[in-house]
Amino acid sequence: MGKVWFPPLQDENPIVMERIKYIIALLFALTLVGLALYFNTLKEIWYGSLKILVSPANLVTDYFELANVGAAFINAALMIIKSLFIIRSTKVVLSGPLLAAIFTIAGFSLFGKNLFNSIPIILGVILYAKLTHTPFKNYLLSALYGTALGPLVSEVAFNSGFSFLTGIFLGWIAGAIVGLILPPLSRHFISFHKGFSLYNIGFTAGIIGMAFIAFFRAYGIEVDTVHLVSSGYNQPLSIYLYSLFFLLFSGGLYFNRGSFSGYAAFLKEDGKGGPDFLEHHGLGLTLINMALLGFLTTTLVLIVGGELNGPVIGGIFTVVGFGAFGKHVKNVFPILLGVLLVGWLTSADLSSTNFMLTALFGTTLAPVSGHYGIIAGILAGSLHMVIVTNISYLHAGMNLYNNGFSGGFTAAIIVPLLEVVFFHKKERKNKEIIKPVINTETIEDLKKIKK
Repeated sequence: MGKVWFPPLQDENPIVMERIKYIIALLFALTLVGLALYFNTLKEIWYGSLKILVSPANLVTDYFELANVGAAFINAALMIIKSLFIIRSTKVVLSGPLLAAIFTIAGFSLFGKNLFNSIPIILGVILYAKLTHTPFKNYLLSALYGTALGPLVSEVAFNSGFSFLTGIFLGWIAGAIVGLILPPLSRHFISFHKGFSLYNIGFTAGIIGMAFIAFFRAYGIEVDTVHLVSSGYNQPLSIYLYSLFFLLFSGGLYFNRGSFSGYAAFLKEDGKGGPDFLEHHGLGLTLINMALLGFLTTTLVLIVGGELNGPVIGGIFTVVGFGAFGKHVKNVFPILLGVLLVGWLTSADLSSTNFMLTALFGTTLAPVSGHYGIIAGILAGSLHMVIVTNISYLHAGMNLYNNGFSGGFTAAIIVPLLEVVFFHKKERKNKEIIKPVINTETIEDLKKIKK
């Protein structure tokens, strides 16, 4: 038998590996296009896409139900291509955080993000870079993740009583303002949760959304809550998801020379602050990790009887994306367990879309279990489950990253308490290891020494 050939390691061919990362992202977009054509005709996709662009999109608006499945997946594919174009234009390396952003944007493009409501926010971030005379690449993550507030743009444009053109103009102004204030606020708010919530932009977006909604309510403008979700697509979409993750897993094995070598060290990462797994562990192990998270989350949804609709698939894509940026099966599982535990104890409907979103996006708290252990992770997931159900009122669904907003508060509550517990635990261990030295000299001995 001939010798099996494996590609060189990542650091030996950085340019080639960079191209491969772009190819993987583009192939991901291509699979979404193929899936769209499976569900709907070109005519249906065209009219569905127009409806997506000109409709309010606050949480939770499932584009499967609002338009059709094909239009939703085309929207996601276009958003991936737009994101790759922006990243490429800055000439930065496609890092773990950026790969996570691509998958997150693809996921949320199934229930809230689109080309219309995302572009003004990105333009606002570009404007901030111009005004501060700093490179736009420094704020690339703020621009990409900041599109969480896309529904704010759509709400102002299409659901505030303005004429069509006036609404579009004011919506884009609102989006530009969001992009303008997002970078400095996101840098500041990371200290609030100390890096224990991976969705820092989600927390920042929640604060901004809360401020906008407070302004609206002060002038008597009420934003209606939305719960538009679809059902009945589990069989074809589960086949697609498992196939996608199998391809990611196979690619990971290929680039990791056909083995899991190094994955034990991978699982020792606590995830705090969002480590770049691509940089730390290479493309192979990162793809394996992303695939395993995909298998885990998809299986969880199916086991509890959940629906694979736009929002839920968006949650799965986000967890998979963050498999390159802070999450792995070891630090995610306790959070999921904590959410499930409280859901079961409170008799919540574990198969509901809202509960599925809480479980999937609640994994923003993965660094808590990674840093402090399984019990701490279960407690964090449990607390998050309680908080998230009461937090969306503050921003009225304008922030798509509702769990990122809630996760910031959860981390801010639980981490200081964990720090106290673990500090005293460490102190007790130190006292046990380092026994005090008792001075047995007497006063008479000291007098003799003096003489």
